[in-house]
Amino acid sequence: MIKKHIPNFLTSLNVLCGSIAVVFILKGALTTAVILILLAAIFDFLDGMTARLLKAYSPLGKELDSLADMISFGLAPGLIMFKLLETSLFKENVLPDLQSNPTLTETLILGAAFLIPIFSALRLAKFNVDARQTSSFIGLPTPANALFISSLALIQEHGTIPGIDQLLLSTPVLLFITFLFSFLLIAEIPMFSLKFKNLSWKNNRIQYIFMICSVLLIATLQLYGISTIVLLFIGISVISELTKK
Repeated sequence: MIKKHIPNFLTSLNVLCGSIAVVFILKGALTTAVILILLAAIFDFLDGMTARLLKAYSPLGKELDSLADMISFGLAPGLIMFKLLETSLFKENVLPDLQSNPTLTETLILGAAFLIPIFSALRLAKFNVDARQTSSFIGLPTPANALFISSLALIQEHGTIPGIDQLLLSTPVLLFITFLFSFLLIAEIPMFSLKFKNLSWKNNRIQYIFMICSVLLIATLQLYGISTIVLLFIGISVISELTKK
């Protein structure tokens, strides 16, 4: 039946968007790459929703989804962080020429960016074998991590608050973000899912609160609201878990 292939088709569009995003990142067109990553996130959401609606679950679809996420939300944000660190170190979008190769320290700093795809791979593999993550998450989901890092790229290219922009995009802060979010990807921290059980407030209170706050953050903070939304997601998840305990 054709309908059982629809979720996999949407997942394939996720792969396509993520792969093209990688090309644009390498060319230094970060804004275009971020748009493609956002499109990949939309397709990632739609493939899961479509699979639930059509009851078209399959082991192939589960593995394909993780492989797609590795490209769009693992490799792509890792390359974005590489570009951000590159710019913070050399104040331009390219490495020094062959006559002035980066030092060992600079090489290690740039290499730290690839902790993001490494820990994203661990996160996705862990999700596939962890029976606890059927209706919620343990650790930060890779799309949320990619969204936060993508927001930094937008701030670099379109930021309007020089003091905050300079701080966020400084080498020490970028490294701190890299280490922190790599840890959060595999941390044993329960985090809520945006999957709605139904439309009732009682059963989806956290999801509704998060969505309302997200709209308000984007309306008030605009570009800077994107990263704040991810921090809000982490904060609500932690507070919700502490409240349960």
